[in-house]
Amino acid sequence: MKVRIVSKSKHALPEYSTAFSAGMDLRANIDAPVVLKPLQRALIPTGLFIELPKGYEAQIRPRSGLALKKGISVLNTPGTIDADYRGEVGIILVNLSDEDFVVNDGERVCQMVIAKHETVSWEQVDTLEETERGAGGFGHTGKS
Repeated sequence: MKVRIVSKSKHALPEYSTAFSAGMDLRANIDAPVVLKPLQRALIPTGLFIELPKGYEAQIRPRSGLALKKGISVLNTPGTIDADYRGEVGIILVNLSDEDFVVNDGERVCQMVIAKHETVSWEQVDTLEETERGAGGFGHTGKS
């Protein structure tokens, strides 16, 4: 699938790391390092603007290595970029560790996954079909 992109970034376009990768790494496009103190969040620009086809979204997700090794995640995960959004792709990073984290220009800060979605039309009814699970949730099945 082709997606139109405007890049005002100093870095290469996002690309897949391996043949079976679902996400493409996005890089910080900043003029100076950004220091994230513990529990601090910041909007990190990418310099990228995309035009998705109708019926698709871009999902912004954390990078597993940054999350595990440094405690860095993406708030509002997964973040959604709608097909009609034309602004710059910005990444809301949060530092969940107990140490400062420095975001440098060109650093891979998240993954972007392009996904198809459906548009729903509601059918209002008085009852729902019964299932074995019913209304049970939030750990209702116990430990196995």
